[in-house]
Amino acid sequence: MSSRSTGERILQVLEEDAQASYAEIANRAEVSKPTVRKYINQLEEDGVIVGYSADVDPKKLSSQTIALVGIDVASERYVEATKSLKDLAEVEALYSSSGDHMLMAEVRAADGDELGDIISTEILEIDGVTAAHPSFLQERLK
Repeated sequence: MSSRSTGERILQVLEEDAQASYAEIANRAEVSKPTVRKYINQLEEDGVIVGYSADVDPKKLSSQTIALVGIDVASERYVEATKSLKDLAEVEALYSSSGDHMLMAEVRAADGDELGDIISTEILEIDGVTAAHPSFLQERLK
């Protein structure tokens, strides 16, 4: 048994395979199934686990283009703009960022043209959004 906590071992298994069954997690984390259920419920309640997602290779997703969009927001409109961005169906994920942009959004669209439309007619129209800089994801390397 490793020195990592039970919760950490369970999280590591989930990070490696979000679809792992309780039995598989229990086996790999060296704990019982009821312990796995208890910890996962607690981690979800505490907001540590915020969702389960599938890893997608953009090249194999023929009907969609995926871009990470750096978004700048006027600080006095940050809360309202962030809420509006979270409400957009095309925004798959939204992160605060300490990098070149205040926010990073994962945006999915049918193609580059549609992505451009989403940026110009949806994202840039939100009150407080001052700029949007897309980076198209190409081949998934890991």
